[in-house]
Amino acid sequence: MDFSQMTYLYLILQAVLLALVSPFLLGMIGQIRSRLEGRKGPGIGQVRRDIRKYFRKNSIAPIGSTAVFSLTPYVYFGTAVLAAAITPIFVSSLISDTYADLFALVGILFLGTVSLILAGLDTGTAFGGMGASREMTILALVEPTILMSIYAVSIPSHSSNLTAIVRGLLVHPLQAFLPGNVLALAALAIVVLAETSRLPIDNPSTHLELTMIHEAMILEYAGPKLALLEWASAIRLGVFLSLLANLFLPFGIANLGGSFPDILIGLAAISLKVIFLGAAIGAAEVFIAKLRLFRVPELLAGSFVISVLAVAGSFLFSAGLR
Repeated sequence: MDFSQMTYLYLILQAVLLALVSPFLLGMIGQIRSRLEGRKGPGIGQVRRDIRKYFRKNSIAPIGSTAVFSLTPYVYFGTAVLAAAITPIFVSSLISDTYADLFALVGILFLGTVSLILAGLDTGTAFGGMGASREMTILALVEPTILMSIYAVSIPSHSSNLTAIVRGLLVHPLQAFLPGNVLALAALAIVVLAETSRLPIDNPSTHLELTMIHEAMILEYAGPKLALLEWASAIRLGVFLSLLANLFLPFGIANLGGSFPDILIGLAAISLKVIFLGAAIGAAEVFIAKLRLFRVPELLAGSFVISVLAVAGSFLFSAGLR
């Protein structure tokens, strides 16, 4: 098998594995939260069972909705899978390296979120419009913070390519503990919670109209389209946690030309890191409450300020090295 065939194989394998495992990751977070709250919980396979159940039901559409409502689940799911394919997860080199740029990744995820916002507006319902309005407010603060945070990490590597950033950290692992990187990690951790609709930004387990954001936009969906939306949300969580792990702790990730044991080590390393991050999210949600809606922009604005400080810190350190 030549290099091109191998890279395509790993690209497909990476996207398929993340798509298959991500529902269990979401179920694990819920199970950890249930256990810490003194409840038995539904088990880590509940999200997968729900998705399978949705695929067996019929789809419905609100009266007056257009093609935007019908096509959004496919766009949302497709962008999530594409993001999973181009993100360096367990192999540091893929055929998509040319396109694995931080601006491309943020743009792909932004496209999926915007399509969901348009679907919420297309329903013409009060819940859909309310959720879309709230999500747009969050999106306006989240996307710049993601760009600035990853840009801060990219400064020592002199490249916005995600693979180049990961390779640079593999060569110089102590860069992960520089002040700019630590600040970028703090800012990115906050926006990951916002992008994946977790506490304290949003509560995925509630349907109260005064608090829900993401759930309000998908309230009118049912059947296979709802299954795609739920599945895509789980994949996006896996992408963000993998990105968070590999941008700041890239140990264990394999090179494309590595041996089969190296690939297994890469899979084991990213699995442990993502499980640890997921467990941390599940445990933290037990001890934190959802913020009031008007407090959310303040938190996200603070994360943006932290990301700007991270960029300044990275530039200062780079100048000091010279």
